[in-house]
Amino acid sequence: MTEQTTRGYLIDMDGVIYRGSRLIPGADRFIRLLKENQVPYLFLTNNSQRTRRDVAMKLQRMGIEADQNDIFTCAMATARFLAQQAPNRTAFVIGEGGLLNSLHSNGLAVVDHDPDYVVVGEGRTVNFEMVEKAVRMIKDGAKLIATNMDPNCPTDMGLRPGCGAIVAMLEKATGAQAFSVGKPSPVMMRMARKQLDLRTAEVTVVGDTMETDILGGVQMGYRTVLVLSGGTSRDDLANYAYQPDRVVDSIADLCQEVEAAQELCVAGV
Repeated sequence: MTEQTTRGYLIDMDGVIYRGSRLIPGADRFIRLLKENQVPYLFLTNNSQRTRRDVAMKLQRMGIEADQNDIFTCAMATARFLAQQAPNRTAFVIGEGGLLNSLHSNGLAVVDHDPDYVVVGEGRTVNFEMVEKAVRMIKDGAKLIATNMDPNCPTDMGLRPGCGAIVAMLEKATGAQAFSVGKPSPVMMRMARKQLDLRTAEVTVVGDTMETDILGGVQMGYRTVLVLSGGTSRDDLANYAYQPDRVVDSIADLCQEVEAAQELCVAGV
């Protein structure tokens, strides 16, 4: 089997597959081509709020064939990382269902006093009482863990504070520094590659954000593709010391790449 046939994709979603509740034209065709040609891929997201099943359902309703095994979230990466560090640990959680589900699935108990970790995600259920409690726990020795450091989250109504904003408040109040597991952390980027069972040279990261998707891919030695359908413009590239391997208008422009790779495979190249 040639490298072209085994190359896989780690694909960001918001700004790449959809924007808010609207599918980006051609995204459904690209995913369909990956499935038809048995090209391995994962949807990679820094949203810890939703479970994998929830994310898959959102994609299905937009016309993307997906199930929960196609999804890899920062909540999953965080829970697996903590479980690998030591078994049977406890966590106080600022976050919602996706994060809670992942922690439980990986053997961590969620508690409201004397936790080993304070684990922070994003969502609309955060209140100041939870933040105050987390500050005291961190001061008492709990380790501060961030599912990601994204400062804000896009919604249909506009931006709202993200996990990184909550973490920054806790860091400032306690003097502690959070350990972040989500993109661009090598922890999440490596876990996703291993789940696809691919080598470093066989992975392509597709994303719309230089600070997370592209930086994470560059740091891991993956091939990187920046799409301009999200939050980054071509003019923005001059502001970064690192650059993507390829820049395209949207993920639809990668359809030809998948088709060409399949043609080479069929030809035995």
